[in-house]
Amino acid sequence: QVQLVESGGGLVQAGASLRLSCATSRRTLNTYDMGWIRQAPGKEPESVATIDRSGGRTYYDDSVNGRFIISRDKVKNTMYLQMNNLKPDDTGVYYCVAGSYGRTWEIKTRGQGIQVTVSS
Repeated sequence: QVQLVESGGGLVQAGASLRLSCATSRRTLNTYDMGWIRQAPGKEPESVATIDRSGGRTYYDDSVNGRFIISRDKVKNTMYLQMNNLKPDDTGVYYCVAGSYGRTWEIKTRGQGIQVTVSS
């Protein structure tokens, strides 16, 4: 069973940084593409960052490109999302996901979600 456990969210002011973590297993990191999907209040979920199962390719939504960095540590079996220069529009619940990423996600499993709130 694939398990994903997020941590690291919180309330920050615009311009600050946060790092989200998603703890999982080595098998999950090797088997699935992984990423972060964000759901803002009243909006559809959007994929903000993805890292492929080889760890060699990353993809970012235009809204976060240049500010967010997705990475993974195969020693700690954890995926990260470093979020810099946060904006109020980054507010939402962030979900760690694992599955297959093509033009859209085929999600195998999703974490419980973690709240990120950015005040202006």
